[in-house]
Amino acid sequence: MTTEELRQATSPQWCSPPVLVAGWGRFPVCEARLCANEDLGLVTPHGSLSRGLGRSYGDAALPAKRGDALTSTVLADRLLSFDPETGILRAEAGCPLWRIIELFLPRGWFPPVTPGTKFVTLGGMVAADVHGKMHHSQGTFGQHVTSVLLEVADGRRIECSPEHETELFDATLGGMGLTGHILEVAFRMQRIPSPWILEEVETFPNVPALLSALHQAGQHWPFTVAWADLLNPPPLFGRGALMKGRWALPHEAPSRLPQPPKSMKLPAVFPNWFLQPWMIRWFNRVYFYRAQRVRGRRVVDPESFFYPLDAVLDWNRVYGPRGFTQYQCVLPAEQGLEAHQRLLDRLLELQAPVFLAVIKDCGQEGRGILSFPRPGISYALDMPLSNRTQQIVDDLNDIVVKGGGRIYLAKDALTRPEHFRSMEPRLERFLTVRRKWDPTLRFRSALSARLFGDDP
Repeated sequence: MTTEELRQATSPQWCSPPVLVAGWGRFPVCEARLCANEDLGLVTPHGSLSRGLGRSYGDAALPAKRGDALTSTVLADRLLSFDPETGILRAEAGCPLWRIIELFLPRGWFPPVTPGTKFVTLGGMVAADVHGKMHHSQGTFGQHVTSVLLEVADGRRIECSPEHETELFDATLGGMGLTGHILEVAFRMQRIPSPWILEEVETFPNVPALLSALHQAGQHWPFTVAWADLLNPPPLFGRGALMKGRWALPHEAPSRLPQPPKSMKLPAVFPNWFLQPWMIRWFNRVYFYRAQRVRGRRVVDPESFFYPLDAVLDWNRVYGPRGFTQYQCVLPAEQGLEAHQRLLDRLLELQAPVFLAVIKDCGQEGRGILSFPRPGISYALDMPLSNRTQQIVDDLNDIVVKGGGRIYLAKDALTRPEHFRSMEPRLERFLTVRRKWDPTLRFRSALSARLFGDDP
């Protein structure tokens, strides 16, 4: 449902008839009523959970019970204040990241942390405590949040921050919307020397070489990310490209502003059988050869560097109605290469259909109780859903548990509760804080029902 469709469906009664909603992975699909208004206070009493643009991949923004109401934040999208002395921007929870970039990039400012898409809301960025190519240098988004206005279960509005109601603030960062309705967010923007990125590309024949270069690059470059081919069989398996970047200095950058990126929209007509492994194998070969040709340094616009997939709107449709899952985990730095090799070997043994593999270097753990990153290496693996997917996720989770790692709730749809509890020693602390502020568990989701045992 588009923003305009939502506006029409919810005006003047504020809540839409039951509609089918899903995460970005298009699985699972659930029926819900969407309650939306420019004044969130008018609709928050109806919703058991807030939902932004629906870019979490799994069931984090779906209702725990079929037909429950969700509070859609997308109509509450105003910028409220900006202090150029401190760089602190305050906006409503439904404000999309793309709008902030559109307004502030020409003025020499950029969000300090951005995920891999600009089509997210500020409320969603807090709820998932998003990270990006800059985690090793900038941490998670929550590290730069100065305060959050939250409507808790009893209807009170609480301004929480690192100094006030600290425990609630920490549980809200990465808490997947389960501590209350996020109404407003204040965070510190970053001054940039130019609106362009200086990028350097390298290629490597295998994952161990790629990981070593990724770690070394993180000591000198603020933005790093790697792509690996985990679909072609050996000897091509594991080949990859490393992209490094920083903001270009004025003398390195064009004097003009980057042009608004061109994008294409995919129709919703792709059948389940359209995207086949052999197609991605050939794509991966072409992508690797292209990376070899562009090796070295060049100046690029920030949107193509940070958001390459945003060039194709609704690219998730290419997987068809079956949908897909993105399995994202982080393996701790102290584990060395052994855990990484076990994960890679298992993917190869299973012939897992990894259509996209993105690898990132993670820095220090954030303050959010359930925030995902920790020092180590993160793998984000896109796989089309099939009758084999659950077993693949189970096997990978076994490896992650043994390796002392964890998974990213904003991407998850298939992790079993026993696996999550084994990999997440911080869970009991989070649940204690959650029950303090919401003793009846008014705020629930399909994810919390699946992993925490909430009664739907």
